[in-house]
Amino acid sequence: MTIALASGCADSSASSRELTFWTVGREGEAVAKLLPDFEREHPGVHVKLQQLPLSAAHQKLLTAIAGSSTPDITQLGNTWIPELAALDALEPLQARVAASKVIQPSDYFANIWATNQIDGTLYGVPWYVDARLLFYRGDLLKQAGFNAPPRDWAEWRRMLAALSHPERGTYGALLPTNEFEQLLVLALQQPEPVLRDDNRYGNFRSEGFKRALAFYVDTFKQRQAPAITNVEAGNPWTEFGRGVYAFYFSGPWNIGEFRKRLPASQQGDWNTAPMPGPDGPGASNAGGSSLVIFRRSPHKDEAWQLIEFLSRPEIQQRFYDLLGDMPPRRASWESGALRDDPKARAFREQFERVKPTPPIPEWERIVTEMQLVAAQAVHGELSIDQAAAEIDRRADLILEKRRWMLESAAAIHGRTSQQDRAHPSDRSRQP
Repeated sequence: MTIALASGCADSSASSRELTFWTVGREGEAVAKLLPDFEREHPGVHVKLQQLPLSAAHQKLLTAIAGSSTPDITQLGNTWIPELAALDALEPLQARVAASKVIQPSDYFANIWATNQIDGTLYGVPWYVDARLLFYRGDLLKQAGFNAPPRDWAEWRRMLAALSHPERGTYGALLPTNEFEQLLVLALQQPEPVLRDDNRYGNFRSEGFKRALAFYVDTFKQRQAPAITNVEAGNPWTEFGRGVYAFYFSGPWNIGEFRKRLPASQQGDWNTAPMPGPDGPGASNAGGSSLVIFRRSPHKDEAWQLIEFLSRPEIQQRFYDLLGDMPPRRASWESGALRDDPKARAFREQFERVKPTPPIPEWERIVTEMQLVAAQAVHGELSIDQAAAEIDRRADLILEKRRWMLESAAAIHGRTSQQDRAHPSDRSRQP
């Protein structure tokens, strides 16, 4: 879907500068309502907006890069940035950020900002942020004798046990076995990284990951969550409202969904809570989407002006009002609907405790294999140790090319260094 935007002040003649902006999914419809203001502020700049369906966006971007037909600017999920950076498709942005009076890195949630940095180079500016945490039925917790959501795994386990009555068809939580995010968050809460040695090998046999995997698998073994996929789970909002599940693991988009789908009589029954960790408040995943400029763009200055416009706190607040996507800047939370929304408060707290996933192109393949093996452990086909070893084996195979490339680069660098030492350059003779 393509949306052509033109304001009364924009120059639509052949001499106007047309800026091509690709968005993914629903964001295009919301940003279309913001862009006329940008065009009024920048006469002569015309924004051509194209919405990509999420299912086709990744392939569309790769095809555009291969065919040298990239847009000027695009929305990019922060887990996709490493892949496009490795293809040398993205424009580094550090110098522009350093000169900007609008974008202040210190105002951004630190680990959200970090997802845009690859090997010390900044390639994107966070546009919106998400993380997974707990949606919970406060009325059901109170009936079971709990006055607050869980603060650590031990409390959460007690609540899950008290709220689970599988003989009646009710469970403490819904954790679909074909979704990797739940296990990933538990793993990110551990002190050990999920990959080791400069992300060359899997680290899934670490004690931390096995601790996370054991907690995850035990939730199913103790029948505190049904071992089903999200296809088998049916309508999660309806089931949550019926009390089939007391905890639902999801992101900020579901605030709007629960408000829309649950009756008014139940709006006081549910709330959100930050993730409990092994020994206290826990981390979650640093998700979200960023704005990037492509190296081949002939309109990089105009693209940067658009990034600055969309990064203003007041524009981010309007974007939230339109769509519910949460802003990555702390200043954007200080007024408006976000400041006064009790359902959003847990997300504001959680964003201070998020962790980025490994910044490598292979990560999405690795986390998919992680979940496939974890599902085998849930169904009793593998022990915790066997599953951890198998995930490591699969991760190491996926990372084989990365190891080869890094080792080749190191060897070339080593040879160059030896040559430099043997034949030092006489810089004084250079013109």
